Amino acid sequence: MKNAILFLFLIGATALSAQSISKNALGIRVGDNDGFGGEISYQRYLHENNRLEFDLGWRDSDNVEAFKLVGLYQWVMPIDGGFHWYVGAGGGVGSFDAGENDGAFALIAGDIGIEYDFDIPLLISLDMRPEIGFNDDYSDDLDLDIALGLRYQF
Repeated sequence: MKNAILFLFLIGATALSAQSISKNALGIRVGDNDGFGGEISYQRYLHENNRLEFDLGWRDSDNVEAFKLVGLYQWVMPIDGGFHWYVGAGGGVGSFDAGENDGAFALIAGDIGIEYDFDIPLLISLDMRPEIGFNDDYSDDLDLDIALGLRYQF
């Protein structure tokens, strides 16, 4: 009898932890990355506390206009109630127009943030994403992007 109760408890705990991340989330992520930038953001559940995030973004500053696609692997950890914090790493590619110079670039990125999962299918997040670009005409240093995300979960 004790084994049966323990088994049911473990199954219930696994089911609850698996529900901490929605299967899919689609929305926007807006921030300031050396000029206003926005991204269309998609998150895909992988396993209990892991997900993938893909962002298609644009950047518009005084010196550079750019489009980029970034993919991140994220680890999500619960804090309390609907709050979670997450950390991730990944990379991306893009193209830019910097006046007389234009071209393509690659980047590596990290991600750390906090999010709140409402009782309705809405997720709001605040994160910081450091990015290192590999093209001196686009970016020759570390960019720190702080952004607010709003996503619909399905």
